[in-house]
Amino acid sequence: MKKIIISAMVSAVTLASVIAPATTASAQYYDGARRWDHRGPPPPPPRRHHHNNTGAVIAGGLAAGVVGGLIGGAIANSGPTYVAPAYAPPPPPPPRCWFEDRSVPNAYDGGYHVESIRVCN
Repeated sequence: MKKIIISAMVSAVTLASVIAPATTASAQYYDGARRWDHRGPPPPPPRRHHHNNTGAVIAGGLAAGVVGGLIGGAIANSGPTYVAPAYAPPPPPPPRCWFEDRSVPNAYDGGYHVESIRVCN
């Protein structure tokens, strides 16, 4: 419940700051009702420059990101690499192994018993 209330408050503050109208400020002396008698008329509103918003800035940012990623990947992959030698000797053959029955000492009573032991060359 506490999280819901906090989320609602944060949303309300954010929405209010986004919706709040932003007006231009006029830096003239104000002496009551609109009296511009000896100071002249108020200045004209600022001219807004309308640019051709075709998305070129976004496309340029995406292109720069792709090019930067390619360059970064090339730099990251340019480290030393392993090259196999032209002639590598074959690995040694595996050892020959078999099982034999042998008498081994028994640790519990000091005697001997027979176990199958793996024997290799």
